Amino acid sequence: MRVVAGELKGHRLAAPPRRSAAVRPTADRVREALFAILGEVDGASVLDLFCGTGALGIEALSRGAGRATLVDTHVSLARRNVRELGLEPRTDVVRSDAMRYLRRSRRRFELIFCDPPYRLADRLEGELDSLIPPRLAEGGHLICESAARHPLELSLPLLAERRYGDTSIRIHAWEER
Repeated sequence: MRVVAGELKGHRLAAPPRRSAAVRPTADRVREALFAILGEVDGASVLDLFCGTGALGIEALSRGAGRATLVDTHVSLARRNVRELGLEPRTDVVRSDAMRYLRRSRRRFELIFCDPPYRLADRLEGELDSLIPPRLAEGGHLICESAARHPLELSLPLLAERRYGDTSIRIHAWEER
């Protein structure tokens, strides 16, 4: 795994062993396609839920995002990648259950990446749908990665949807509450 573009383009990211059940990194080609759809992320505040390696948040920082918060119950790979790339001043790595973080946080973010474990996505869908919108800043985007056979169904307006093998990417927009 590598950072695809931006100031850190080409830098390697620490990744889990191939058969890791705890972490499923977003493929380089999926990140590249996703950011092509998103366009400019300059100065954006980013929340990467279920961050795993931190690849999505790190990619956003490399492309000009201002600050990132990476959240997961397993953060050793994310911490290692943030440290090795010198991103500590612009990144908070939080060891927490994503739902607990969303319930406690009052911060709002311009970009929220949500990539729950495929096996848990069905059970988390309703709670994510209620907890994420209040954390999304005006004009912000929510990017959900899920199994293509069962994409996360959330109530925010859907801007784009793409499929890459068994992966579905859905981009939702902020809507006035």
